[in-house]
Amino acid sequence: MSLSEVFDADVLALPLFDDSHRALADEMARWCGERAEAWAGLDATDPAATGRAMLTELGQSGRLRHLDPGQDDSDVRSLCLRRQALAYHEDLADFTYSIQELTAAAIIRHGSDEQRGRYLPGLADGTSAGALAVSEPGAGSDLAAVVLEATPDGDGFVLNGTKTWIAQGDIADVCVVLARTGDGPGPLGLTTFLVDCDTPGFKAEPIGAIAPRSWAELTFTDCRVGPEAVLGERGQGLVVALDVLERARATVAAAAIGFARRAFRLARDHARTRKAYGGRLGDLQLVKASLAGMDVKLAASSLLTARAAWAMDAGLDHAKHSSTAKLYSTEAAGEIVDAAVQILGAAGLVSGSVMERLYRQIRSLRIYEGSSEVIEMTIADAL
Repeated sequence: MSLSEVFDADVLALPLFDDSHRALADEMARWCGERAEAWAGLDATDPAATGRAMLTELGQSGRLRHLDPGQDDSDVRSLCLRRQALAYHEDLADFTYSIQELTAAAIIRHGSDEQRGRYLPGLADGTSAGALAVSEPGAGSDLAAVVLEATPDGDGFVLNGTKTWIAQGDIADVCVVLARTGDGPGPLGLTTFLVDCDTPGFKAEPIGAIAPRSWAELTFTDCRVGPEAVLGERGQGLVVALDVLERARATVAAAAIGFARRAFRLARDHARTRKAYGGRLGDLQLVKASLAGMDVKLAASSLLTARAAWAMDAGLDHAKHSSTAKLYSTEAAGEIVDAAVQILGAAGLVSGSVMERLYRQIRSLRIYEGSSEVIEMTIADAL
């Protein structure tokens, strides 16, 4: 598969990227294209087993090597390019990659040397699955409302409570857990922990989702961890969580572009060949207008995402840029996929078809790493 099918070559040619990024984009497009046929046959009935198999494949192929900084450093632009290529070809590949990257980013940015040495090699070679456990039944977007307790016990802590909607929670070997240590009111009383999932008192129960994925509810019952499990500083858990999530928003935007670009190409190819009203479907003015609108949204999404990723890599103030890219790209992707289904008509509704899967897969992007409404408030605050 050529680079131009997966990426906007005109955007990649801008000074926001350098030659190493363009080479990476080409490599990812080709590798994912080679794996596309095998991925099309993935078993969606057992997302946990399929997720573990995907993790092993990504690790063995070296696609996660950069998660161990001692092996291969990676910038945000590179993360975005990887996610866009993976999302274009297979939702579960992007999903697995993104959760590994989220977990590793928390450890890379806030972990001790001992924690990095213990966890990052496994995350980078795919032998260990990670999860970011912050959401609770009563605390999704509002992380300051987290109530899972981490009660001091000698030199360690005892965790009690529930986390839910945790990606890779049912296959995870290690979880980054946001818990309340009571060091202050609201956000001041939160601390992040690294919890091994074989710790007594830890339990994971799978949760079904509209797009088959490894997803779970986690229960902590008198789950004891030592002082070495604290990630970052005690009482700074919200800072750790928000730092990781804010950094990830641009990569969510990139994944949205991948999904939307696939839907656009399917719709365009269908319009070119489908006979209608004595000509082609693509000859109809309304269909032309729909395709033009998709293309404009894809171009805008690509530029906004490239700007956000470049700003982060340049060490500039990026919070607003990252939020803008995430908001616009995920909302636009939903509109593009919906419009693509409309162009395909009944063919876009066939269960198990690529377009039907895209329709289900794209929906979650407007919720995780900050729902669209929360992102709008973030942007407004920056104004």
